[in-house]
Amino acid sequence: MESMPALSDQPGKRLVADLSAGLVVFLVALPLCLGIALASNAPLFSGILAGIVGGLVVGAISKSHTSVSGPAAGLTAVVAAQIALLGSFEAFLVAVALAGVLQIVLGVIRAGAIADFVPSSVIKGLLAAIGLILIFKQLPHLVGHDKNPLLVMSFEEPDKETTLSELFHLFQYIHPGATFVGLVSILILMAWEKIKPLKHSIVPGPLVVVFVGVGLSLLLAHSEGRWLIEPSHRVEVPVVKTMAGWLGFMRWPDLAALTNPKVYLGAITIGLVASLETILNLKAVDKIDPQKRISPPNRELIAQGFGNLTAGLIGGLPVTSVIVRSSVAVNAGGKTKLVTLFHGLLLVLCVALIPTWLNEIPLSCLAAILIMTGLKLSSVKLFKQMWHEGLTQFLPFVITVAAILLTDLLIGILIGLGFSMVFILRSNLRRPLRQIVEKHVGGDVLHIELSQQVSFLNRVALSKALAEIPQGGHVLIDARNTDYIDADVLDLLTEYQTEVAPVRGVFVSLVGFKEHYQQVEDRLQYADYSTRELQNSLTPDQVIQILRDGNDRFSHGQLLIRDLPRQRLVTSGAQHPLAVVLSGASSRTPVEMLFDMGLGDIFCSRVTGNHIGPGILGSLEYACAVAGAKLILVLGHSNSAVIRLAIETFASKQRAVDLTGCDYLEPIVADIQQAIEPALIEQWKSRPPSERQPCIDRLYRAHILRSIGRILRESTMLNRRVQAGQLKIVGGMYDVCSGVVEFFEGS
Repeated sequence: MESMPALSDQPGKRLVADLSAGLVVFLVALPLCLGIALASNAPLFSGILAGIVGGLVVGAISKSHTSVSGPAAGLTAVVAAQIALLGSFEAFLVAVALAGVLQIVLGVIRAGAIADFVPSSVIKGLLAAIGLILIFKQLPHLVGHDKNPLLVMSFEEPDKETTLSELFHLFQYIHPGATFVGLVSILILMAWEKIKPLKHSIVPGPLVVVFVGVGLSLLLAHSEGRWLIEPSHRVEVPVVKTMAGWLGFMRWPDLAALTNPKVYLGAITIGLVASLETILNLKAVDKIDPQKRISPPNRELIAQGFGNLTAGLIGGLPVTSVIVRSSVAVNAGGKTKLVTLFHGLLLVLCVALIPTWLNEIPLSCLAAILIMTGLKLSSVKLFKQMWHEGLTQFLPFVITVAAILLTDLLIGILIGLGFSMVFILRSNLRRPLRQIVEKHVGGDVLHIELSQQVSFLNRVALSKALAEIPQGGHVLIDARNTDYIDADVLDLLTEYQTEVAPVRGVFVSLVGFKEHYQQVEDRLQYADYSTRELQNSLTPDQVIQILRDGNDRFSHGQLLIRDLPRQRLVTSGAQHPLAVVLSGASSRTPVEMLFDMGLGDIFCSRVTGNHIGPGILGSLEYACAVAGAKLILVLGHSNSAVIRLAIETFASKQRAVDLTGCDYLEPIVADIQQAIEPALIEQWKSRPPSERQPCIDRLYRAHILRSIGRILRESTMLNRRVQAGQLKIVGGMYDVCSGVVEFFEGS
């Protein structure tokens, strides 16, 4: 039976999810548009126009599936200051339009690449801070204390209170009706998260909350006293009945302001601040996207530019990507950018056609939606994760959170970025680069791993490391984890590679350098595979040490850098293996990986239970006598299923074919059972099933030793090479949990 396709693969369900999420975003965005306009000392209708532009214009051009744009609470201080500085809202609109042109230019010249330089600790701090702001700022609205707009991001509020003082005075202003609606809304949203049928339904919980909130508000309208939810506790959309009334709200840019130099300075300020906020919010919302899609920042800047150009021409506030709307969209189940388009369309239709009905929505139910969104963004799990990543990640994270909470969004982010830069510089100065001596089959290679940001501060340390490379040595310069390399450092590398290294006989290999670093190109010059000269020069004990070193790298996750395409071409004509490994057929024992070896470095013979037969003996003889391998390793692994089967059938006096139905498995199991001792069976029977692994591993080790003895008895040629010291046969046990191989002598 075919499995059911995921929601993202079902266009019908995806459409329903996007439309319902768009409706939820619209319901949350509407009062936010009005509140941001009020907090910015701008006409209320300019906030609605900005929401429409963010939904329809930016949404149509953007390639982000998760970002929702509109007027930004983080820009309220900038907007209010610019309106006051320019003297009129109409002159301010000219600055908004010019800011849009600036953003288009920034997108075209690919300035969005700055997003790659923002540390993840700051982005996660932004998400956590937004979550806490949503919780702290919405608690008053949840209980009916609606003195300020629905979402004021700054620590200081329009009524001269602060975030903390509002919470301290909260219990003095509790409105019973609004509180009842808010608490019911919280319970509904919690049920939608915990009850699986509700969580996976196509109807999002926030949408149910809004309808229940309106119903409860209408029901409480028949009550008397404090339970009545007055208009001041509900959404307040301007109500007009004619097109002339709507046109009366419109404000147009004053083109005469183009002669005012302050307009251009204001445009630069708005454009740069809006671009920075957009880039950070875009990267933040990509973090919470369940599908982990990456939004192109340059395209987003262009989209925001056209949005602000349009907003400036028709009387709207400046727009940016907004993390609050975007996170509500994601949490409501939105899948594509149809969410932002639909929310913009609803702003046009509903504000024009049914403003009276919209004004029945209690602010407390919208506050409940935002509080639950905040709890997801600022989860305890996120704080624990950042703590476990170490102080270098946790301190910039928590400083960003605190700075945003105690100032405002923009200032807090800049403070967080500043502290992150301090940590990055400190890290680069303390450990500007990482040096490891790698033991390749062809000799030692000094591996220099560059840091994430390689500035001029790192030039001295890198120059010193290169100067210490001995005559005729090999160096590998690794830039795979590097985002930025200063031009001075590139000049140093170019000079060393083309002038210094050839004179000193040093071989320089490069890996991970981006295409735009035209001075240097990736290449490997050291031998990272076995050659005939190397094979002839090694003793069996040296080969064992090579395998030990490789397994140590594998178990610690420090694999060597190899040029596999080059190895494939070189070994296509001939191979010179150092060892032959006889392993079991388990998928958990990929031999080349276990020993961090290259193509052609080892022969691999795999058979269930390491069973010795004519074919295996022929393979071992060919690998040693013809191909020149110096070592035979008979490799078992912990918790083997076939070894367990051998013990179980022996203890119960059953046949393997009766339990498995595999006719050809019987000789293999019988061969393994030759190594069983009576004491092992007694130990097996006395232990519970969960504690029998040591018995399995003990038998496998005994079976390996017995197999080594059998190889020596049945192959005269291999025995003769062992006696002459040309070959060694050893056993090994691979721990499937730790990745470590234990070697033990067999000859």
